[in-house]
Amino acid sequence: MDFTATLNQIVALSIQDRIRLVQAILESIAAEQVHPDLTEFQKQELDRRINDSEANPENVLTWEEVKASVKARK
Repeated sequence: MDFTATLNQIVALSIQDRIRLVQAILESIAAEQVHPDLTEFQKQELDRRINDSEANPENVLTWEEVKASVKARK
């Protein structure tokens, strides 16, 4: 496969078509249930985050709070 040629064809699509393409690609990956191996660092970071979440269950933001925070940055 010529990656550059394929990428050029994708870029020529409308944004809506590119979004549909990305969704189709993600769905095809999910359908294969491929689970990449995590690095040791990634495992440690996930464990750290789980432990932090369990130790501080009140330290969370709602989705609405996250969206408001992102919009405030603009």
